[in-house]
Amino acid sequence: MKKLRETNLYANPLIEQRADPWIYKHKDGAYYFTGSVPEYDRIELRRADTISSLSTAEPAVIWRKRTEGELSSHIWAPELHYIDGAWYVYFAAARTGANGEGLFDHRMYVLECKSDDPLRGEWTEKGEIRTDWESFSLDATTFEHQGRQYLVWAQRDPNIPGNSNLYIAQMENPWTIKSPQVMLTKPELPWETIGFLVNEGPAVIKRNGTIFITYSASATDHNYCMGIISISDTEDIMNPDNWSKSQTPVFTTSEHNGQYGPGHNSFTVSEDGSEDLIVYHARSYKEIVGDPLYDPNRHTRVQRFTWNADGTPNFGVPRADTVEGR
Repeated sequence: MKKLRETNLYANPLIEQRADPWIYKHKDGAYYFTGSVPEYDRIELRRADTISSLSTAEPAVIWRKRTEGELSSHIWAPELHYIDGAWYVYFAAARTGANGEGLFDHRMYVLECKSDDPLRGEWTEKGEIRTDWESFSLDATTFEHQGRQYLVWAQRDPNIPGNSNLYIAQMENPWTIKSPQVMLTKPELPWETIGFLVNEGPAVIKRNGTIFITYSASATDHNYCMGIISISDTEDIMNPDNWSKSQTPVFTTSEHNGQYGPGHNSFTVSEDGSEDLIVYHARSYKEIVGDPLYDPNRHTRVQRFTWNADGTPNFGVPRADTVEGR
C-alpha cells in the first residue's frame, strides 16, 4: 500500500463494492457503516472504532429480502439513523415480476431496532413510508431541525417528466410523514439530465447557519455527479421558494484522478472531530459493459472537505486511488 502523505487521507477505496455508502458516528464514539451490496439482497451493518477499520470490520446481516411479493428485489441504499433512543434503517425495495426479474418500481421502507447494539439486536419491519401518491420512490434520509424531524427523499411525480425529484415532509414518527410533501428540486439543468432525468440520493449537513442538501444527478455511469441546494436555518424549510439551487455541479468525475461517477454521498467527521468528511461511491474506470446498475464496482470512498469564505462547502475533486494495483 502506498504511504498516505496526510493522516486524514483514508485509503481509497475504503470498502470495495459498496455503493450508496452511509457512515454514521454514534454518541458511543464508534463508526457505523452500511451501503448497497452488489447482490441487492440484504442489509448489512458494520461497526469500528475508526473509519479505516470499517474496511475490515465483520458485517452483520440484519435483514434479508423476501422470496416474493414486495420487498423481494433490488434492496437499495440503506441508511442507519438513531432517533429518540432507537435505531432505524431507511431503504428502498422493489418486488419481483412474473418473469422472476426484479422490477424497477421501488418504494421506501423502515426497520426499527430498540436494542443498544444494532448489529445484534432484533430488527422489526415498520412498513412502507406512504407518500402523497403511489410511484417510484427511494433514497429516504432524515434530519432534525428546530425540534422537528423531517424526511427528504426522491420520487417520481406522474405529472412531471423524468425519473425522480427531491421532496421534503415533516414526520409524525420515524416511519410516517405528515402530508403534504413539498418538492425541493427537479432535474432540469444539462448536468442533471444525461441519460436519465434524476435527482436522488439526498444528504443533509448543517453548517454556518445554513442547511445544505447534496444530491446526485443523471445516469449512474461517468455522468453521475452531485448538486446542492441550501437554505438559511432561520427560514421556513417547507417553503420551496426559500431554497437556493447551485446551477453547476459541486462534485464530478475526475478523468485526471481516474474517478468516475462520484455520488450518492453521506457526511461524517474525522476521529478527533476536527474535519468534515464526505463519503461517496465512484468507479475507477469509465467504460462499463451492460447496465451500470449491475456493475458492482462502485466503491466506498472517503475524503475531507473544506468550507469556502461564503460558508458553502468545497468538496474539491475525487482523489485518486491510493492502493497499488488498482
